[in-house]
Amino acid sequence: MAHPLISVTRALSMALVVALVPRVGLAQEEAQASLLEPDLALGSSDVPQKTSEVSLMPATPDVPVGKPTPHSLGLTPLRPPFEVLPAVASVIPGLLFHGMGPLVAGDTRTAGRLFALEGTGLGLLLVSGVPIALTGASRRVIGPLYAVALAGASTFSISALANIYSAVSPAFTPGVAASSLPPLELDFGYQHVSDPNFDYRHFLALGATARLSSVRLEGAVRMDPSEGNTRVRLGGAYRLLGEPESARGGADGTALDVEAGMIYHRFPTEGFVAGSGEVGLRGRYAMARLSPRLEGSFAEVGAGVTFQSYHFFGPIAEDALHQQLLFTFGYGVYLGRGGPLRGEALLYYDHRKDDYAGGLKMGAGVPGHFGLRGRVLLSERWGVSADMQVGSAYVARLSAVYALGGEL
Repeated sequence: MAHPLISVTRALSMALVVALVPRVGLAQEEAQASLLEPDLALGSSDVPQKTSEVSLMPATPDVPVGKPTPHSLGLTPLRPPFEVLPAVASVIPGLLFHGMGPLVAGDTRTAGRLFALEGTGLGLLLVSGVPIALTGASRRVIGPLYAVALAGASTFSISALANIYSAVSPAFTPGVAASSLPPLELDFGYQHVSDPNFDYRHFLALGATARLSSVRLEGAVRMDPSEGNTRVRLGGAYRLLGEPESARGGADGTALDVEAGMIYHRFPTEGFVAGSGEVGLRGRYAMARLSPRLEGSFAEVGAGVTFQSYHFFGPIAEDALHQQLLFTFGYGVYLGRGGPLRGEALLYYDHRKDDYAGGLKMGAGVPGHFGLRGRVLLSERWGVSADMQVGSAYVARLSAVYALGGEL
């Protein structure tokens, strides 16, 4: 149990730092914010003091109460122009030296922070990789060291993607976190699995998500009508930090959740049933807090542990109990700028290997799988969601989303 505790402690510490670090603003935002402060230059008793505009601003549904932001005031922050050279530099040599994109663009502050993230990631990989190599990946130490290695890989990968995003983001208007998401969403669609080890291929995909203030409940079913292969997942989350999804207001989406879930997976053709229970932490960080150039994007990291049980059919049943480290990280962007169009897209890595995608058959320790998922509400009621995964198998899903309740 040492390795999940380390992962959970690290995730919680990072989230607390995120909550305490003030958001980095644009120069124009700072200038606008200064206009909202009391005018201290008018110090004479016979000259009325200029009061804060916050106290005079009526609390309307369109303007969140608290410190105004450019978006809540209906203002659009100035953005740097798009340049081809920084975009090219973010890839070559930016994939090796994270921060080259903003550095070529003249943004040394953002470049320095991305270089620092890259260095932190490389340091964690070095600290964990050397003991793993020296001990021959001993089972006594591989758990916590592997968790540190995954933390390093996540930091390194996020800095690399942030470097590219910072260089290309001036070419488009960034999205914003939705001010609210529906209390209830239902989705139904089709999932295709291409796995050389199993005969199942075509699945009916059903899901539901309920949001109750700080609580989120989820359920998902994947069923192959021909083979009978069925996977059911029930889970939930409680928001520890950040505004709830159903009432973000003008918040940027930064949050920390504690999650738990149960999975039942039946393989009738192969003759066994798998079940598991899991718990962990998942955090999301709005990258605009790191740099204005990263506005509209976010990083996501989750860590936890799952306990799995396998029951084999037959005259003499055989049971097995296993433990698996859960770790996921990704870089995403928000879609839409208010109104009915709300959504997000996320490029991610998931270390779990008991899903349909399984794990990549490469390297030591059998890594997990990579994926790209997106979800967007196109109107007040209807939307679409999709997911593609690459591991030992290829998985693709496309679903329609129907929202119930709530107002825009």
